[in-house]
Amino acid sequence: MDLILKNANIPQGDRQVLTNILVNEGKIVGYTNDISFLNASKVIDIQGKLVVPGCIDPHTHFMDPGFTHRETFATGSRSAAAGGLTTIIDMPCCSKPSVRDGDSFNKKIGPIRDQAYIDYCFWGGMTGEDAREGWIDNIYPQIDQGVVAFKVYMTPSVPTFPKVSDAEMLEIFKNVAKTGLPIGVHAENYDICTFNSKKLEKEGRLDGPAWAEARSSLAEKVAIELILSFAEATDARVHVVHMSTKEGVELVKAAKKRGVKVTAETCPHYLVLNAKDSMSERGSYAKIAPPLRGKEDNESHWQALADGTIDFVGTDHAPYEIATEKDYPGATIWNTFPGIPGVETMVPILVSEGLNKGRLSLSRFVEVTSRNAAIHYGIYPKKGSMEIGSDADFTVIDLEKEYVIDEQKTESMAKYNPLHGMKLKGKPVQTIIRGNVVFEEDKGIVGEAGYGEYVPRQSIQRLERTFKFEKYEAVNVKTKDPVAQQ
Repeated sequence: MDLILKNANIPQGDRQVLTNILVNEGKIVGYTNDISFLNASKVIDIQGKLVVPGCIDPHTHFMDPGFTHRETFATGSRSAAAGGLTTIIDMPCCSKPSVRDGDSFNKKIGPIRDQAYIDYCFWGGMTGEDAREGWIDNIYPQIDQGVVAFKVYMTPSVPTFPKVSDAEMLEIFKNVAKTGLPIGVHAENYDICTFNSKKLEKEGRLDGPAWAEARSSLAEKVAIELILSFAEATDARVHVVHMSTKEGVELVKAAKKRGVKVTAETCPHYLVLNAKDSMSERGSYAKIAPPLRGKEDNESHWQALADGTIDFVGTDHAPYEIATEKDYPGATIWNTFPGIPGVETMVPILVSEGLNKGRLSLSRFVEVTSRNAAIHYGIYPKKGSMEIGSDADFTVIDLEKEYVIDEQKTESMAKYNPLHGMKLKGKPVQTIIRGNVVFEEDKGIVGEAGYGEYVPRQSIQRLERTFKFEKYEAVNVKTKDPVAQQ
C-alpha cells in the first residue's frame, strides 16, 4: 500500500466502525481489521477519530482570476483545506471573464491550475444577455469542458454576469432542461429588493438589520414560487442556492412531494445566525444576499436538513476586501458589498451544531457534507464516497476538540467573519486528498500549490426524493421531564 489509515472510525449508517483504510495510487483499495501482513509506504494512526468521505463545498466564489485583491484560488483553497474540505465547486460569475462559453472557461482555468491545494469543479453560466442575444448554444462548449451545472441570477451579480428577466430565465430553463444538468438560481425578486432598499435608505435607515428588512422573506418566497412554476413547465432540474427562509423550505418540500425536479441548499450562516443580532453587532461584516433571517428560520432549516427537504450545504464563500469594500470612509449598509467567507467554518459548524448536538444523524451528516452534492453534480462515486475505487479523500474529525472561531486566524485573505467568537465542539483536524495529507491541525497546510486537480463532471445523476420523519420528545431542559404535547 501507499498509505494505511490505522484505527479509523468510519461511518456505517449511523454507527462508527473501527477499521484500517487501505490506499494505493490515490484510491481506496480496501478495509481490514488486521494490517500485520501488509507493507505500506506510510501509516497514519488516526487514534479512533471519525473519518468521513472528503467534504465538499458546492458553492464558492474564489474571485480568481480578476478579483484577486479579495481572494486568490491559492488562499481560497488553502482555507478550504484547513476547514476539512477536499473538493469545491466554484461559481462562474466572480472572475474575469465570467464563465459563459468555452473560451471564458479556458481563460478561467488556465491561471488557477498551479494554485489549487484541493480538487475543484466548475459551474457553467447563463445570463439574461445570453438569452436576449441568442447565445444559449454557449451551454454546449461548457458542457464539453465538464461543468456540473448552470447558474443564473434573478438579482444583479458582477457587471459581466447580467441578471435574468422572467422571460429570459424561462428560455434558459427550456434549453438547459434538454441537457439533464441542474440550473442553480439565486432566488430573490429584484424589484422588491430594489424598491425596498431605496425606500429605507431614503428614510434614513442605516442600521444593519435594515438590509435584511429590505430584502424581505417575501422576496425569496415569490422568486422560489416562480422558478418552481418554470421547472414544472419545462421539466428542468432547478436548484435553489443558498436558501434562507422557512417559507422557502415549505415551498420546496411541497414541490418535491408533487414531483417537481427541485433541490435546495442552505449555508451555515442561515443555520446559526440571525439578522437582528448579527447585523446589529457586525453591520456590513454580516451583510450577505440573501440576508440573514430570524431564529425561526434557523430552526426550520435544521429540520429541513434532517428530513431531506434541503439536500446539502454550501458556503457561498464570497470574501471582500475590508479597506475598499466593507469598511471605508463613507461606507454604509447600503453601499458596501454583500458577501462573507465560509469555507473554513462550514464543516466545524455542521459537526458542532449539527452532529454533536443531535440535529443531524451521522448518516445524514455524511449526506449533507459530501455524498449528496457529489451525486447531484455528477462526480459520485469518484468523490463523496468511501467505496473501494473512490478517490482516497478523507476529512478526519476530532469530535471532542473545543475551540473558538477567530476571524484573524484563517488562511483566507478575508480577516472578517460574522461567526467570530463562536464556541464550537468538534473540528476537522486532518484533510487528505487522493491519499496525500494537505492539512494537519498541529502543522497547518502541508500540501502544495498545484496539487489540486480539476474534476470534470463524470456523469449525469439525480438525487432520490426521500423524506425522513422522526418523532422528538420535548423535555424540560432543567428537570429532563417530558413536556405535555398538544
